[in-house]
Amino acid sequence: MRDVRAVALWFGFSFALLWLPRPAPAQQLSARDVGSALATRPYLQEALAQLERHREDREARLIRSRLANGDFQPGDRIFLRVEGEQQLSDTFTVGPGPAVVLPEVGAVPLDGVLRSELQGRLQQQLARVLRHPIVQARSLFRVLVEGNVAKAGFYAVPPELPLADLVTAAGGLTPHAKVAGMRVERARQEIWSGELLEQALGSGATLDQLSLRAGDRVYVPSSGDVERTVRILGILVAIPAAVYTLTRIY
Repeated sequence: MRDVRAVALWFGFSFALLWLPRPAPAQQLSARDVGSALATRPYLQEALAQLERHREDREARLIRSRLANGDFQPGDRIFLRVEGEQQLSDTFTVGPGPAVVLPEVGAVPLDGVLRSELQGRLQQQLARVLRHPIVQARSLFRVLVEGNVAKAGFYAVPPELPLADLVTAAGGLTPHAKVAGMRVERARQEIWSGELLEQALGSGATLDQLSLRAGDRVYVPSSGDVERTVRILGILVAIPAAVYTLTRIY
């Protein structure tokens, strides 16, 4: 299996966000205080309760869907390493169900499983055929980036990746990009936009914290304010690049 690699300008896009209008301090993104890059079930349940109290229906729907259906869909990829088991140390693709089929184990159902629960679920299933398995697992899913970015297309990304770094992995902004108008869509329905999305970008929120899943679309529209965007891009050129590399688990 081929390794998956993505290159991002680690600081560039985040620095560009300093040019955006800042939201009021009282308006906080619910996912930002999560202790881990992958949201746990107790965290999502608590976040959902808070959102329902404040009648934040759009965010609440995303979390309800995760809690009920889990995070995995056919086509997602799982990097698995089981100590001492070469057959089980590889990249596997999630199939219908959703489920992942493993040698010597068979189909492991992933319906209702969160990404933060993946390693525990696999360890539990592997313990049926192996004695005290030592398991490491990571997942990738495909997100579409379109609009005013240099390299539009589908990107296989880890859920721990910050949304800002996904944009820079897609080649960064074009001179005509309207950063403040960026939005995230699912099945042609807008799920993130406006001040909440700007706040997510500025706080370094990850794709998992934003409840993104395979097939979601990140769109950057064009802007008539070319001069302002050119200033942002000029700053990006002056910032040293850092390489964000995704490899299989060793």
